[in-house]
Amino acid sequence: MAHKYVYLFNEGNANMREVLGGKGANLCEMTNLGMPVPQGFIVSTEACTRYYEDGKKLSQDIIDEIDEYLGKIEEINGKKFADPEKPLLVSVRSGARASMPGMMDTILNLGINDEVAAALIKGNPDPKFERFVYDSYRRFVQMFSDVVMGISKKQFEVIIDEIKEKKGVKNDIDLDVNDMKELVVRFKAYYKEQLGTDFPTDPHDQMLESVKAVFRSWDNERAQIYRMRNDIPSSWGTAVTVMPMVFGNLNNKSGTGVAFTRNPSTGEKAIYGEYLINAQGEDVVAGVRTPSKISELEREMPEVYAQFIKTAKKLENHYKDMQDMEFTIEDGKLYMLQCRNGKRTASAALRIALDLVDERKITKEEAVCRVEPKQLDALLHPTFDAAALKKAKVVAQGLAASPGAACGRVVFTAAESEEWAARGEKVILVRLETSPDDIKGMVTAQGILTVRGGMTSHAAVVARGMGTCCVSGCGDIVMHADKKYFTIGDLRFNEGDYISLDGSTGNVYGEAIPTAPATISGDFKKFMEWADAARGDFMVRTNADNPRDTAQAVKFGAQGIGLCRTEHMFFEGDRIMAIREMIVSDTVEQRKKALAKILPLQQGDFEEMYRVLEGRPMTVRYLDPPLHEFIPKTEAEKDALAKDMGITVEKIDDICVKLEESNPMMGHRGCRLCVTFPEIAEMQTTAVINAAINVNAEHPEYNIVPEIMIPLVGSVKELKFVKDIVTATADKIIADKGVALKYKVGTMIEIPRAAITADEIAQEAEFFSFGTNDLTQMTFGFSRDDAGKFLGSYYENKIYDFDPFAKLDQEGVGKLVKMAADLGKKTRPDIHLGICGEHGGDPSSVEFCYNAGLNYVSCSPFRVPIARLAAAQAAIKAKK
Repeated sequence: MAHKYVYLFNEGNANMREVLGGKGANLCEMTNLGMPVPQGFIVSTEACTRYYEDGKKLSQDIIDEIDEYLGKIEEINGKKFADPEKPLLVSVRSGARASMPGMMDTILNLGINDEVAAALIKGNPDPKFERFVYDSYRRFVQMFSDVVMGISKKQFEVIIDEIKEKKGVKNDIDLDVNDMKELVVRFKAYYKEQLGTDFPTDPHDQMLESVKAVFRSWDNERAQIYRMRNDIPSSWGTAVTVMPMVFGNLNNKSGTGVAFTRNPSTGEKAIYGEYLINAQGEDVVAGVRTPSKISELEREMPEVYAQFIKTAKKLENHYKDMQDMEFTIEDGKLYMLQCRNGKRTASAALRIALDLVDERKITKEEAVCRVEPKQLDALLHPTFDAAALKKAKVVAQGLAASPGAACGRVVFTAAESEEWAARGEKVILVRLETSPDDIKGMVTAQGILTVRGGMTSHAAVVARGMGTCCVSGCGDIVMHADKKYFTIGDLRFNEGDYISLDGSTGNVYGEAIPTAPATISGDFKKFMEWADAARGDFMVRTNADNPRDTAQAVKFGAQGIGLCRTEHMFFEGDRIMAIREMIVSDTVEQRKKALAKILPLQQGDFEEMYRVLEGRPMTVRYLDPPLHEFIPKTEAEKDALAKDMGITVEKIDDICVKLEESNPMMGHRGCRLCVTFPEIAEMQTTAVINAAINVNAEHPEYNIVPEIMIPLVGSVKELKFVKDIVTATADKIIADKGVALKYKVGTMIEIPRAAITADEIAQEAEFFSFGTNDLTQMTFGFSRDDAGKFLGSYYENKIYDFDPFAKLDQEGVGKLVKMAADLGKKTRPDIHLGICGEHGGDPSSVEFCYNAGLNYVSCSPFRVPIARLAAAQAAIKAKK
């Protein structure tokens, strides 16, 4: 039996989204509910997959099945395709299994040609009807030319404007039948001018070309971008829905509209929408005329309005969610053309979820699953004024590295950021790339824009931790920082010029766009309580390395710190000088002397963080980055260090040269530093243990158990060597002070060898924390800071569907995580497992971690609520 690729509306239902797409499945469901749906057919997503497998060609068996089903809907509707006597006109629409509004293409009025138009008019000589026929005809020529043949629709709009100007009218509706006929003639002439061939007149050819065009639109640029941002695999494909046209532009008893069963902006329980009289569907979206509020339909067509309200309520009660509906009225008769769970703002999503529970339509667990975790970003970060954003022009696009909206004046150095901010100016820090030295300027900036770097670059990681908007890897920018300007194409931006950044999309705007502050309502607290109840024992910690970020994370519900990057503490104030002293020291004694300057400062940081945590756990990662990151960069810094150490600048230069590495991310860093310089581990252990003892003395109820994490371990011998230093130091302090303090020593699993030998490493490690930034880098074998230069080609050629540094690669890196988790448990059944890479805040990665048997995820403070919700949804899904 041949594979089935085409389905009538009465052959499907709402559960067939994967095959029929969301639009097709819902049309089938509305048909089953007895609603007024024009009866058509669906070409499945499997046909789309086959189309791409066959080299972007429709196979003959699919063409034959489309022809067969055309015959079936001709019989159902009593009309015939391409028949001048009783012509059937259809719409051809896209419909993926996940809603992708506006991302793919639609063709209306397909099946019309000169003969069909003439035959339609022959049966109804009314000039208004004749106008309607040619209005439908010109719309089809325009849409087919644009969507199917790739001719820009702008010139068609120019032709319409020319005719309106000649006639002295403003709106399309004011054009008469002769104007419509002229548009058809001029549109066809423009088509021939562009392509060198006449406009196709065979409706069967039009149909097949349109189906192929919708399949092609699955892979257009805007669809690709939408899929990447919304975790929609390219392999899903789109279905094509073919349905008989109903004409909202037939007469003044006809119209078209879009409506929601609740307000998509606020969540208010009231019908919300718009409609146009004597118009087709795209007119409402395109804004060619100002639509009327849906409530006015009650006055114009009371019976139709009553039927629509009844239908809307029935749909919401059936789907148990807010519905987005498209409808058309033809000569006083209502037709439903689409329904789907409506897109909504974050605040509306919360209110609708809570209200549906109060109305006893859904359970609390179902409500938790109704809000997309990423939506919570909009509640936690500033957003742009919607009206102003609509008018603004995107001048460049980078990676959406840290969400939120930012507007400010361009500055090029961290020092300038501090200076301008001190004067009350809002600034955007624009850098080729950021380094730890830039931290003060990053703190004072509204937003950060970098030319280089990926989703896990320094700028991205630090910005997410602070909740600051960041766009990284914006390769369109040509920097002239020394001359205080940068260019994007022909545009030049000088120091002090306004720009705006959207960290949720990666868009850069060359103008000032007003922003609105984040607002969190009481709904948020109640909703997150439901999420936490569903999440169970699975914990969400945060990545934080200062009391400010720790306090913010606790406020957002973090249950501890899963990653305290101690190196970030070394860049504050005079600490950098002490670290540099250690680096240039020749002897152990000199290094210990330099580290002694840092010890009380680092201990003080740990004490403050333990106080903020109030007994919640904290995993402290020992020094990880290569030492070259700390060396002096400017001549002034070298002079100051040489003077302080009593050595020459030449010796400083010599040391800097020696610290250079061909591949520093795989060089002398992590536990390797402690193997070479054990005194680093001794100092950091002293700071952690003393801090815990002191805060426990102040607050015995906290019962702090320090978690000490050794980074970049590749073998059990490495870990044991450093662990022995840690335990000897810690045990001596505890014994000398006569206190009872428990502590744990564990490691980061971030080298593939560590994952493969995790059973051996677990003999020494009391916990594993998966550092998936480095694990991804080493598993794929490319640099996370440089991958952005070529990954675009990988997405374009369908090699990767997503950035593996933003979303965990479950097939490769994920296998290593699961293997290491299982091996670790085999050796040490009570081993504690977590993830502390940036993947800890990505919803799909959180779900993977939950299913892989990890105990917690750790993410930047502003991602904590997202991870809490994602973990709750994973728990609910696993239970089902």
